[in-house]
Amino acid sequence: MTLPLKDRFDLPEGMIYLDGNSLGPLPKGVGAAVQSVIAKEWGAHLIKGWNDCDWMDQPARVGTRVGRLIGAPAGSVVMGDTLSIKVFQAVSAALALRPDRRVILSDSGNFPSDLYMAEGLIALKDAGYELRIVEPEAVADAIDREVAVVMLTEVDYRTGRMHDMAAVTDTAQNAGAVMVWDLAHSAGAVEVDLTASGCEMAVGCTYKYLNGGPGAPAFIYVRPDLVDTVTPFLSGWLGHAAPFAFDRSYTPGKGIERMRVGTPPVLQLAALEQAMTVWDGVTMAEVRAASLILSERFIAEVEARCSQLTLLSPRDAARRGSQVSFGFDNGYAAMQALIARGVIGDFRAPNVMRFGFTPLYLDVGDVIAAVDTLQDVLDRRLWDKPEYRAVGRVT
Repeated sequence: MTLPLKDRFDLPEGMIYLDGNSLGPLPKGVGAAVQSVIAKEWGAHLIKGWNDCDWMDQPARVGTRVGRLIGAPAGSVVMGDTLSIKVFQAVSAALALRPDRRVILSDSGNFPSDLYMAEGLIALKDAGYELRIVEPEAVADAIDREVAVVMLTEVDYRTGRMHDMAAVTDTAQNAGAVMVWDLAHSAGAVEVDLTASGCEMAVGCTYKYLNGGPGAPAFIYVRPDLVDTVTPFLSGWLGHAAPFAFDRSYTPGKGIERMRVGTPPVLQLAALEQAMTVWDGVTMAEVRAASLILSERFIAEVEARCSQLTLLSPRDAARRGSQVSFGFDNGYAAMQALIARGVIGDFRAPNVMRFGFTPLYLDVGDVIAAVDTLQDVLDRRLWDKPEYRAVGRVT
């Protein structure tokens, strides 16, 4: 397959989109697919759609498509709910596998929502649990016999720094801990092999590199040999072994079905299922190789032409995901000036200008043009205008 595949996306004319690490663009056919579900399924079948249109099977069916990109076998991934809910599910189930331990270990580069969910779980259990947070480089040394669960995001959302999944998982398991990975910035961006890693659980979102649209449902993976033994503490009715028996007590379903919670979001899953067709014929090895070419060229161009910026991402490409971050004291305003000129990246406090490189729809020409605009913004101090300093609700 020759990348990019720009004809598979609807992108605004003249825009250079370097923010697929935050929200992926619209794949062609998604609008028509969702409209078809609305008119021909919901509209025509109403409640019969659950059987006639296989709505109930959507979470597992789409989960298998996602699983192909993260090295997970068919039947080990299910869709539904938000990523925060899936983090709660995974960590609570992982703690139950190590009832004699009381430490959840994470790092300071983890996405805050994951830490918030761990804090909430600890408060809810009220049983002496501790969330222990260390620097990313200190994770391996911090994994000891007190740790029940190691909960990490593989790719740091700010800098793109990437953990060694296999090595960290091995260290955790050798210490008797359960490994939970968040793949929010990995799925569809870097090569992931959950089967080879041997990790117990993984979660992730689908609105970034998988282009499922704003609010697209999250996924959860449980290692197949464990899935019939894990306890789903969010025991929703669609995770029940027989949801339409309407038993008064909960009995977990078979396999990954037990990690379902509530009614699947049929329209959002329809959008995601169609969006996943952009991956037809594409391997993650091809995507990763092309992504590294783009990001390496971007770094070289920026460092040669934009001396005001400081590289925050790892220089070693093997330790970096599919994004590049630069530090700049006026980074927020500079990013707004870039966006106003059709180059879309984003900003993370306190000074991080973040650029994502998705070779499904980006090429080297886009990289060069983006740096041309960035250089112009910096050299002419175009960021130094009041309208670019006004901070919106979403940054």
